[in-house]
Amino acid sequence: MPLPAEYEPAVRDPKKLNRTAWILLAIIVLGGWLILKAYEKVAVQKSADTRPSIAARILKERDLRIIRQDGKTADLFDLRGHVWAINVVDTKHPKSSELCLAVMKRLAGKYADEPDFNLVTLVVNPIPAGEAVDSLATYASAEGMRFPQWWVGTNEAATLHTFIKNELKTNVFPHEKNGEWIFDPTIVLVDRNGHIRRAVIPQKRGGPPFIATFDFDQAAEWDAAGKKTGTDRSNQAELEALLETTINTLLAEPTEKP
Repeated sequence: MPLPAEYEPAVRDPKKLNRTAWILLAIIVLGGWLILKAYEKVAVQKSADTRPSIAARILKERDLRIIRQDGKTADLFDLRGHVWAINVVDTKHPKSSELCLAVMKRLAGKYADEPDFNLVTLVVNPIPAGEAVDSLATYASAEGMRFPQWWVGTNEAATLHTFIKNELKTNVFPHEKNGEWIFDPTIVLVDRNGHIRRAVIPQKRGGPPFIATFDFDQAAEWDAAGKKTGTDRSNQAELEALLETTINTLLAEPTEKP
């Protein structure tokens, strides 16, 4: 029994099917090309973006309380609203942090009239509680670390060392070896809102920018190895200039509302 005419299969036109396939293919190719161009545009924008990157954030609930050279206890969170540079030293073996400490001293002089900029130095080698204030005050005075611009402080070893590794995102957990403390002396930069910030260096040939930590020991190693910066400055001088540029950028940024 024949099917009604309206139920009879349609006759396919190969030419129409081919044309439809080519149209769909063209749409797919064009769409892919537009997406690729959009990604390339974003990549170019990102590669030229020099805003300091955010590595982490120091939160109030994971803050560090220290005893300072002025004899008072204070939380690092109290510096919220300020830009601050923080480093770590071993007062018994100062050579391990001398490069970064020298940079910190130059920053202290350069930003002496900037009320929103502070420096913090954490003493990694344990100091008996009864001797802490005198020891910190003596060290700060000898090194020209003037309070209130420059805080010098410490805490009991376990708390301090955990904070240095976990919250400052350093490469080494402080530990003692052959009578000396091993730690990361890198300068860490913190913005007004408690974010740890790192410098961003666009790549001349495009691609993702280089994220730089302020590790002056590494810069000195590059200089010793003869690595060039592409400028008339050494790696150490170039990194210090980058640090100052980053500080200036952060000082121009506002404080977030709580």
